[in-house]
Amino acid sequence: MKHNIIGAICLSVAASLWGGMYVVSKYVLDFIPPLTLVWVRYIIAFVVLFAILKTRKTNPVKTKKDWLLLAWIGFIGYFISISFQFIGTKLSDAHTGALITSATPAFIVIFARFILKEKLTIRKVVSVILATIGVIIVIGWDTRLGSYFWGTIILVGAAITWALLSVYVKVASKRFSSLTITTYAVLFAIVFTTPTMVWEVQTNPIYYQDTWVVLGVLYLGIVSTAGAFFLWNKGLELMDAGIGSLFFFFQPVVGALLGWLLLHEQLDSNFFTGGLLILIGVVLVTLRKKHNHV
Repeated sequence: MKHNIIGAICLSVAASLWGGMYVVSKYVLDFIPPLTLVWVRYIIAFVVLFAILKTRKTNPVKTKKDWLLLAWIGFIGYFISISFQFIGTKLSDAHTGALITSATPAFIVIFARFILKEKLTIRKVVSVILATIGVIIVIGWDTRLGSYFWGTIILVGAAITWALLSVYVKVASKRFSSLTITTYAVLFAIVFTTPTMVWEVQTNPIYYQDTWVVLGVLYLGIVSTAGAFFLWNKGLELMDAGIGSLFFFFQPVVGALLGWLLLHEQLDSNFFTGGLLILIGVVLVTLRKKHNHV
């Protein structure tokens, strides 16, 4: 139970930080193109994570198999999934992106069943269904999936690849600390992202003279990337991947709440109804009895 609570806190904070990330990104992306921003975020995050890693005693990465696992996490999650999120949203809209990527926890539960052999319990299924309905109520179903065909396909890919990341982080956590996994996966993500960044800056101007842009980039690199990635991986280390997946639903709720606080966007009764369903779904699996496998 103690691990569940700590894991729940880590995952909740990580998803909340990602929810708040969009408020900052909305401003910074007016000055720095998306893939270049991702690359800069990873550079900053790696410097911070590596500096911390060097102060800790952790299991070293020795075998080729272990390096390939960390490279796979960096590639499938931090490169492919994040890139798909940007590209898919660009080819559709933010609303469609938020709705489709909310399917991520369902994919995590499925992959955890087949890759990690986690039990697919009634409690997990009910929790995912409740939370998914909650997200749809919060975001709304007013989307044009038909007119955004390619954007929709790419966003589904983003949801699937982030689910794979989450499951393979659980695999890696049996051999390495969350800090080690996050640090080296981000390093590999830098390697994979660099060619796209070089291509993008050839045709897109970058403006970094604005102080708020610099502060925004630092926030995205240190807090939303280094901090949130570490907390997400730590939470998955402490909980079943299928249970931890539910906390991904906090992202759109926090994003909507911060949009109301900082961008003066409107919140209606749907926000509170959907938020309550998400909370019930999360509590249902987090506070289960120790020996209850229903």
